[in-house]
Amino acid sequence: MSEPILAAGDRLRREGDVRGAVDAYLAAAEEVEVPPAALCLRLARCHRTLGDGAAALRWAAAVTDAGDDFAAWHAAAALAQGLGTGAAPGLRPARLALLGSYTVAQLGPLLRLAALRRGVALEVHEAAYGQYRQEVLDPGSGTYAFGPDFVLLAVHEGEVALPEHGDDPAGDVERELRRWTGLWDAVARHSAARVVQHNFAIPPETPLGHLAARLPGSRYRTTQALNHRLGEEAADRVSLVDCDRLAAYVGKQRWFDPRYWHQSKQAVSLEALPLLARHTAAVLAADLGLARKCLVLDLDNTLWGGVIGEDGLAGIRLGGGDAEGEAFAAFQEYVARLRDRGVILAVCSKNNEADAREPFESHPGMRIRLDDVPAFVASWESKAEGIRTIARTLNIGLDAVAFVDDNPAERQAVRRLLPQVDVVPLPADPALYARCLSEYGGFEPASFTAEDRRRAEQYRARAELVKLEAAAESLEDFHRSLRMEATLSPFTGFDLPRVAQLLGKSNQFNLTTRRHGMAALQRFAADPECVHFSLRLRDCFADHGLVSVMIAFRRGEVLDIDSWLMSCRVIGRTVEAQMLHHLCRRAAELGCTALRGTYVPTAKNAMIAGLFARFGFEPEGEADGTTTWLYDLRSRGEIPGGLMRAAAPDAAPAEAALPVPA
Repeated sequence: MSEPILAAGDRLRREGDVRGAVDAYLAAAEEVEVPPAALCLRLARCHRTLGDGAAALRWAAAVTDAGDDFAAWHAAAALAQGLGTGAAPGLRPARLALLGSYTVAQLGPLLRLAALRRGVALEVHEAAYGQYRQEVLDPGSGTYAFGPDFVLLAVHEGEVALPEHGDDPAGDVERELRRWTGLWDAVARHSAARVVQHNFAIPPETPLGHLAARLPGSRYRTTQALNHRLGEEAADRVSLVDCDRLAAYVGKQRWFDPRYWHQSKQAVSLEALPLLARHTAAVLAADLGLARKCLVLDLDNTLWGGVIGEDGLAGIRLGGGDAEGEAFAAFQEYVARLRDRGVILAVCSKNNEADAREPFESHPGMRIRLDDVPAFVASWESKAEGIRTIARTLNIGLDAVAFVDDNPAERQAVRRLLPQVDVVPLPADPALYARCLSEYGGFEPASFTAEDRRRAEQYRARAELVKLEAAAESLEDFHRSLRMEATLSPFTGFDLPRVAQLLGKSNQFNLTTRRHGMAALQRFAADPECVHFSLRLRDCFADHGLVSVMIAFRRGEVLDIDSWLMSCRVIGRTVEAQMLHHLCRRAAELGCTALRGTYVPTAKNAMIAGLFARFGFEPEGEADGTTTWLYDLRSRGEIPGGLMRAAAPDAAPAEAALPVPA
């Protein structure tokens, strides 16, 4: 980065030419891929002076990409808090109650900043120091009056009631486990908030030394066991941030600094707080459905070493025993593991298509095959245009995409032309590619369901559908050729994680975008006035799994639709008609004579603005852009189903009984 340009910007700012200073700073930023934190702060402050709050927030959030310097994060967080997130439209609002067993006054602002980088406008209520149990157990506490979407238990190992060496390690762990799960249960009783808990980073100091790892009753071993049991009990109802893994990653001497504890009861060092804030924000964003869905990959010098069009199949470096080839193979293996847990893989390469496909088909070192890649674009168009094609093919938004390319110029072009896409800045050494992608955090999963395992197959089927639709003589013939089969059933405990996942992340087909969590879904399931069901879809290409959700409440003689959403993979497949047909039948069973639907417009659901009108609903009212619609069952009868066969629901597993909240 040019120091003279930076100095010129500083001079212009001192002289009062803030616009000129911005131009100079932007010129300096153009010289580096990731602008340093000090430059991001300069730009944020200048934009604040110019009254451009959105740009100021954008540059403040960019500090989080420039490293983990606490002072820079603290300054950026203060600037962002002063502006307020209202200056940046399009963020997902969320309310978080921060309950700590240690001083969390520094964590809250950093967490707001990290959430801003993830697209979340986070409002934080900070409880008094050490009062987390009282706040959770008292239904009249300030925490519940705040109405949080999340309750974050920021707790440390000093709160664990385990002996230094006990005679009943299993019993000690279970008793301590019940103390923490009891807090989770209390939050579920008193609110609809989702609990996020920091697990326990284990300090390196132990009087038993290395013997602690061999003694089952040592506090070292039982705290490890407690972390494991917390993970088992959390399952899909509570989110955990693995602080012990984070502390091991940065080094426990860096994570723990006794000076901070003795001076201010700060259990996590200031040096490690940005890392903790970043990972906690990634977990929150995942719970809100904001994790990236699709990884778009370059090929030459990204998935293998060399240029396939010039070096040929035998000349590219992949596996084979040499260090560089093994590094590319290891990166592919990490990418394949992302695919296995539900990330969609796509290829965007400037290449002849036949050359680009050859390694996937013929190279013995490839860990990824063509069947793993539902969208494959190899052409001489710009990478930005290729990514647009991929998004259209998969029917996903650009804000669901992350892009990986070894070429900094290509990465920068995509940043400028497609700001919605997250561009991951790969290091120069391919040995560090996998670590870089792991540290990125944008693919943080909120859950792992059967649908996630089948996602590559489902999106590959979608690509085949696009070809079939183009060849069909009519839309009706196309739908019949798919041999679709729908299974509709009430929510079960087995399905609930996928239902919550859809509620959290569906945007394009989502009539009200109400983001109900697991606790709320369990209450709905126990409410006799609530109608709830999901639809599973299979066709001749794939089993698409659970793709649509309906929640409605009986209000007298009207069945009122609270939430209706659908996976973007199956929009336009007559699933809409099948869902409404089933809802009509449920309404008749309950003695209802009408359906009511609500449409709340958002930036992403404009495609379904006319949905209710298309199915014969009449407009009922409008307020602030939100419209309500009424369908009279007495005069119009049942809405016909779609062109698919209705199948009987499979028997749910015995262990999948839906829990009823206390």
